[in-house]
Amino acid sequence: MIDNSINELKQVGTARAAKLNKLNIHTIRDLIEHFPRDYRDRSQIYKIGDLTPGAVNTVRAVITTSAQAVFSGSRSVVRLRIQDDSGVLFIVWFNQPYMTHVFKNRDEYIFTGTVKEIKTNSEKITLEMQAPEYEKWNEGETLSGGRIVPIYPTTSKLGQKTLRTLIHSALQMAEDIEEFLPENIQENYNLCSKGHAVRSIHFPESEEDFFEARRRLVFNELLCSQLAMFQVKGKIKKIKGKAIDQPVDSFIESLPFSLTLSQKKSLDDVLEDMKNTYVMNRLIQGDVGSGKTAVAMAAAFAAISSGHQAAIMAPTEVLAQQHFKSFSTAFESFSIPTALLTGNLKRSEKNQAYKGINSGDTKMIIGTHALIQEKLDFYNLGLVITDEQHRFGVNQRFLLSQKGNAPHILVMTATPIPRTLALILYGDLDISVIDELPPGRQPIDTYYVNSGYRARIHSFIKKQLEMGRQAYIVCPMIDEAEEKTLRAVNEYAEEIAEALPGIKTACLHGKMKPNEKYNVLDAFSKNVIRVLISTTVIEVGINVPNATVMLIENAERFGLAALHQLRGRVGRGLHKSYCILISDTRSKTAITKLKAMVQTSDGFALSDIDLKLRGAGDFFGVRQHGLPDFKIANLYKDITILKDAQEAAKELCGKEPPELLNEIGRFFKFNPKESPPVL
Repeated sequence: MIDNSINELKQVGTARAAKLNKLNIHTIRDLIEHFPRDYRDRSQIYKIGDLTPGAVNTVRAVITTSAQAVFSGSRSVVRLRIQDDSGVLFIVWFNQPYMTHVFKNRDEYIFTGTVKEIKTNSEKITLEMQAPEYEKWNEGETLSGGRIVPIYPTTSKLGQKTLRTLIHSALQMAEDIEEFLPENIQENYNLCSKGHAVRSIHFPESEEDFFEARRRLVFNELLCSQLAMFQVKGKIKKIKGKAIDQPVDSFIESLPFSLTLSQKKSLDDVLEDMKNTYVMNRLIQGDVGSGKTAVAMAAAFAAISSGHQAAIMAPTEVLAQQHFKSFSTAFESFSIPTALLTGNLKRSEKNQAYKGINSGDTKMIIGTHALIQEKLDFYNLGLVITDEQHRFGVNQRFLLSQKGNAPHILVMTATPIPRTLALILYGDLDISVIDELPPGRQPIDTYYVNSGYRARIHSFIKKQLEMGRQAYIVCPMIDEAEEKTLRAVNEYAEEIAEALPGIKTACLHGKMKPNEKYNVLDAFSKNVIRVLISTTVIEVGINVPNATVMLIENAERFGLAALHQLRGRVGRGLHKSYCILISDTRSKTAITKLKAMVQTSDGFALSDIDLKLRGAGDFFGVRQHGLPDFKIANLYKDITILKDAQEAAKELCGKEPPELLNEIGRFFKFNPKESPPVL
């Protein structure tokens, strides 16, 4: 019954079903799992004589006269008189003449709305409630008053009262809300039954009842998420790997800089893992410019020195090319053959790259998703590195690991992720954090201004250019948009040419061909191009120490993580650097975000703010991981429940009852008997 179509509800016809479908409600289960977004406490019912003018009140009274409509031109006013033993109240609707047919004399109703004092022609004060929510009183069955009332996410012409009625009917039909948690888990973690939780989340009898229901439903989502992750990640963790035990001192000494203590600690963690017989499964998490790539290079050097190949997969062609340049330079003195493999290479170039990789002649391979293509076979892959891991799904990492017969796995991200979210995304990975910047990194002064400052900013950029520096300008669009307030790269290039005559500028965006992008970046890195007008393709991996200005137009259009990454493109040299955010937004959330950028350069602090503002679903694009859309869990608020769910997941992993496997399958929308979720 619970998985039957919503059309089986008496109140649902074709038109109403279409509206429910817009909310992704297709079955009875979907309907009862359409959880409230808020609540109104209407449990306090007042006598008419005790009503507070100017406030929202809930009153229960008897209808004493039939509703009457008065017309004035095209306007109608319907008045209804209600009464209890303490006084009289008038209920008023404007331009809703049909309300005269709704109520019957002597029936008892509950009304909720704002009460006003109205002075009549005779100077008498009467009480009036305009267009309230109403419901016929039926003790124990009333849904919109006399209780804590749910408020739902909804769509056009599907009112709250209608949704409450439909969900109440669905709950009466859904007698088969199955329990999937073992009794010992429910008892150990003090959880109510699923059936009680689903009913009480909609119509709680008290605050305690609500919190008990919410805790169980949040626990459900986090537990299913963790167990599904374990199913996929566990495949890697249980595999025996290649023991790699090679010194890297000579490589470290060849670098033109010294490692920070934090880098050394992370490298020690990696090298220790690689000595073991089981595959390494480690995440290196560090802020922008903290030096994760140097640690990855050293790890690759160890793998190659032991006779294996190493591969690094980057999310974009631009970042892959940047890595290729860095690795080639670092490994040149050790005569380590390095190859670049991306989807945009010519067929002849790909075939040549395949040949070197297949034969084992190529030791270090840098690429994009092309590395997980079926045609590519590694000779002896010992280490897999994925950069900017938050842009890859777990399965993509798993596919790359399968290419090499159990290689060690090193995951890197320059996007600081709050601990709460890291527990979900990387629950089984050992985590190393690089939490200090290399010596010489300049602090970046950040400013948030409106568009009225643009001319002054262009003058400031001109002064920086006269000092020999360079500048980035980032726009949200490539071409001029219908929304004229958004700045576009191509349009802005013309504007800058006028503001900075004689200055060499260039555009960079995703529609350009790979070789065009490379040529522009190469010219910018050589200071031939002085100002680069770009989209967010420069967000990660671009390293031009001479660039000192990052100007971001329509800054409200970017997430905090993207803004922080963009800011990290400057401050990489010896010169004072600046990040300027231009926005005319009036959104309180956007203003909070932009002010946070000004107030802190701590990526982890910003990530906590981002998670709070945006929730987990959109956080850094984590939907690409295959994370489900949590209906009720909030990773910012529910860290305590998350810890309990993780402990329970460890207890249940590999011993899940069939009912729990089915619940995980529904949660991730896959058949647990056929395959794990695509994460």
